[in-house]
Amino acid sequence: MRKRSSRARAALAVVAAAVLGVAGCDTGDGSPAPEGSKARAARPAPLWNRSPESIAAVGDSITRGFDACTVLSDCPEVSWATGSDSEVDSLAVRLLGAAGAAERSWNYAVTGARMADLPEQMSQAAERDPALVTVMVGANDACRSSARAMTSVADFRADFEEALHTLRAASPKTQVYVASVPNLKRLWSEGRTNPLGREVWKLGICPSMLSDADDLTGAATVRRDRVQQRVVEYNKVLQEVCAKDRRCRFDGNAVYDYRFGTDQLSRWDWFHPSKDGQARLAAIAYRTITAADPVA
Repeated sequence: MRKRSSRARAALAVVAAAVLGVAGCDTGDGSPAPEGSKARAARPAPLWNRSPESIAAVGDSITRGFDACTVLSDCPEVSWATGSDSEVDSLAVRLLGAAGAAERSWNYAVTGARMADLPEQMSQAAERDPALVTVMVGANDACRSSARAMTSVADFRADFEEALHTLRAASPKTQVYVASVPNLKRLWSEGRTNPLGREVWKLGICPSMLSDADDLTGAATVRRDRVQQRVVEYNKVLQEVCAKDRRCRFDGNAVYDYRFGTDQLSRWDWFHPSKDGQARLAAIAYRTITAADPVA
């Protein structure tokens, strides 16, 4: 009997030790650990950091603040992504504070850039190893000399994929925020109400959409609808390619859906965002990046 009792006690001790080990009840100093503490410790950090500590911006004239301050000129200080202007309250300022934005944000966007230019910009941005890269590009792929000259959807996709691959090769953990291409037809609809805007457009701003602004004939309508459809297709590409990258967030067409009014358009060309328009873009980006979950 004594022998059997000893064996039973030994077996119980082994079982108890195993149970305690699985439950993570040993804190290291012999005291019981809070229930589930080991599970919490083993939980991986979330893939998406809602408070990135540095930002690089790539893209086109919108991210350069073109025509927001003076005519036909870049004004990066009002950029929605990295600007310092207090009226805009850029994404960088919202996330990093004014001092942090000055030290840890960089703008590699180029006025006139198209998607084909993005891989090179991404290469430059990756050299900084930023926590976040913002992307806003595509309007110039649709804004060509004619609807026939627009970038094909296949080329647009290939160039965007190459840009992301370029970033990932050099900076695999950098997060990416992708803004949708704006609704160009709405910009035409709003801007054409201003006589000066229509005259400025004749200088060659987005001719595929804006040329002959008052022409409402069937042919002109078909041309504008064709450009608009291409923008929709570009945004679908941005969404699909971004969805394949776990550290990429698309804005869910928030920029495309935003109803820019004349107050949000440049008083120099009634097409690019004004300071107020830049502030709206910054707010959209901030909401997307700091949301608990990506836009569905």
